[in-house]
Amino acid sequence: MKREELISKWLDNNLNPQELQAFKNLEDYKDLVKLNSNLQAFKVDIYNTTKELEIILSKIKSKKTQPKTHWGKPFMRIAAILAICFSLYYYTTSLDSTIRTKIAQKTTIDLPDASNVSLNAKSVLTYNKNDWKKDRHVELDGEAFFKVAKGSTFNVITKSGIITVYGTQFNVKQRDNYFEVICYEGLVGVTYNSQETKLKPGDSFLIIDGKTIAKEKESRSTPSWINNESTFKSTPYKAVISEFERQYNVEITLLGIDSIQLFSGSFTHDNLDVALKSITLPLHVTYSKTNNTIILRGE
Repeated sequence: MKREELISKWLDNNLNPQELQAFKNLEDYKDLVKLNSNLQAFKVDIYNTTKELEIILSKIKSKKTQPKTHWGKPFMRIAAILAICFSLYYYTTSLDSTIRTKIAQKTTIDLPDASNVSLNAKSVLTYNKNDWKKDRHVELDGEAFFKVAKGSTFNVITKSGIITVYGTQFNVKQRDNYFEVICYEGLVGVTYNSQETKLKPGDSFLIIDGKTIAKEKESRSTPSWINNESTFKSTPYKAVISEFERQYNVEITLLGIDSIQLFSGSFTHDNLDVALKSITLPLHVTYSKTNNTIILRGE
């Protein structure tokens, strides 16, 4: 259900348990509750404007000298109610929309212009629906695959850099000390440290720990995580472990293992035991697990 519909049903006290949980997951949930609570102090009794108008006109006829301030009070009350309603509407429609995914969760978002975003686990996407026609941009913290509809400039803003496109498909991954952009279709411009790099289909832009890493041409038509698999090529082992933790909601401890050694391989997102073997056997690493804690040991 759309954010606006959730807010509307909440104001009407008409949310079912599932919708109420979705409403509580909104980024601005606490602000909305606080605003609504503050507005309660401004509420007035149910007001019948037709009846009040008749009373006012009657008083005007019977008491010509009655001060205007007396019969003008009802209109001031109506104006106050309208002002409060307008303020609430403006507040709820001008806020940014924020979508968050939890660990081991993925989701798909349709933007106002028919652009499509697939959001990987433990990621955050923010955009403003009302300003979309004049400013197509999103803020990303995490990883997402974009299919951008043709139109005006489209920007993806991350902590590491800005990605600019006009109508294309590309993947952006911005994690701790890891920034990667892969172009699958069209043309992508990546601005990093005030310098722009143009990417054509198959080109990649990768920064790890502040260093530029050269990569071979990308042969896939979409990122592997879309199909529930994480793939790596000459990637520091610590980045592989971090992605594993995001996909399986586990905590991994490395004992006697070089976390910056390079790893090439992949792991599935839907079978923990198979995935563990995929990231340990190639490096001759053993593992033990207890509930959500996993320990990897080097030989």
